[in-house]
Amino acid sequence: MFRVDLRELERGPVETRGEIARDDPLFTGLDVVLSRPVKVAGRLQGTGEGRFYWQGTVETAVSGECRRCLVPVEAPVRAEIGALFSQERDAEDDPDTYPLAPDAIEVDVTQAVREELMLVVPRFVQCREDCRGLCPRCGQDLNAGPCACPPVTDARWGGLEALKGKLRD
Repeated sequence: MFRVDLRELERGPVETRGEIARDDPLFTGLDVVLSRPVKVAGRLQGTGEGRFYWQGTVETAVSGECRRCLVPVEAPVRAEIGALFSQERDAEDDPDTYPLAPDAIEVDVTQAVREELMLVVPRFVQCREDCRGLCPRCGQDLNAGPCACPPVTDARWGGLEALKGKLRD
């Protein structure tokens, strides 16, 4: 599915398409929960002697609790990926290139998908951008309306508050 035989490239670019289960061991180590399978679509093409470029998209969703109000949330994730694979000897030293053995007969884009997904998946999710969160004293969801807690005054302003009463007199 995500392995391309290099001999196929002799006829031109090769399309890659498929789905990876959300609980696939490939995603072990992600600090989030994937709520949908990972859909992958792309195209591998040769870009010179021993060099191959894969351009594709990855789509899935993550689920979790809103970091502000703790309601369950599902957030869509979509990423454009461009990965360079190379059979050249110095490819191992280049962090932007996935090295291939000089005698490799196939390219596996799965590792590139995993790494790029780890970079774009949000570590924390929010139910909405203007989420007001929870009251730090009573715990009420402030998106549902204001709570009954009295306003908090900082004790450092107490001296000025005392002067305020004297100035009126």
